[in-house]
Amino acid sequence: MIITGAAGFISSCLVEYFNEKGYNNLIIVDDFSQTRKDYNYENKKFVIKIERSELFEWLQANGDTVEFVIHLGAKTDTTEFDYNIHNELNVEYSKNIWGFCEEKNIPLIYASSAATYGGGEWGYDDNHEIVEKLQPLNPYGVSKNEFDKWALKQIKSPKYWSGLKFFNVYGPNEYHKGRMASVIWHSFNQIKQNGKVKLFKSHRNDYQDGQQLRDFIYVMDLVKVIYWMYNEMKSEHWQKEFNGLYNLGTGHARSFYDLAKNTFLAMSLEPNIEFIDMPIDIRDKYQYFTEANMDKLRLAGYNAEFYSLEEGITDYVKKYLLKGKIY
Repeated sequence: MIITGAAGFISSCLVEYFNEKGYNNLIIVDDFSQTRKDYNYENKKFVIKIERSELFEWLQANGDTVEFVIHLGAKTDTTEFDYNIHNELNVEYSKNIWGFCEEKNIPLIYASSAATYGGGEWGYDDNHEIVEKLQPLNPYGVSKNEFDKWALKQIKSPKYWSGLKFFNVYGPNEYHKGRMASVIWHSFNQIKQNGKVKLFKSHRNDYQDGQQLRDFIYVMDLVKVIYWMYNEMKSEHWQKEFNGLYNLGTGHARSFYDLAKNTFLAMSLEPNIEFIDMPIDIRDKYQYFTEANMDKLRLAGYNAEFYSLEEGITDYVKKYLLKGKIY
């Protein structure tokens, strides 16, 4: 099985989860020249690691040994406004992955994003009819939506496939993401350094400061869903009519204030929160509300409960952040 993006946040957690389930025959793919992410994979079990730029050459010689692809590798920086970078990595590279899986008749799970929904004008329903209408707010979201649109139009496709629209994911192994790390990670580090958390003010009259709402999902839930979907496809329980796009959030929007407050509580501290102006470069591209409609995944058969925001933050802070550990 191939897992792309394996040095990154979500994929490295997925590799560990598969290791815990007894899967060590993994082929991991990423840009391994970025040494700041080494901790995420150096103690994981896998059979080979392949540079992202060398994957398709490797597949030409070894493709018959691959039984499944989980493609989570992407350019995820929502503040990178050069679309050509996103197009190369998120669209064209993904088309090549798709083509390989279609040719070899093997299943594919790939990462889409809730960024495809833009300002939410069409809601947050993972129904295929609205995909062409969506207007993402940044080049990253555009690239993810462009690939979703392309995938839905293909007459030839992998036997089984799904594109997962990740909402706001948080959890261990995101330390390398800098500005793009979760607000929980930033809150924890602000509290350690300054004893307080700075949240963005609202620049809309219909939202109070700190009451911007997002669907925050703990990475542990996300990898469980992918593992379940992998098993459904491998065991042939998956049906071709299930192929398509799926939201992956909790289905419950929560405020940034709640997020910061619970980070303090997980550290056994009283909340100390102040509000600052949102940077100009993201102000008109900022999502004030996201909430995944999760009916489709439930109808496909996934029935496990998700961590609440309180449970997820407590687990993340106490098991990983306070101990300086990765997963």
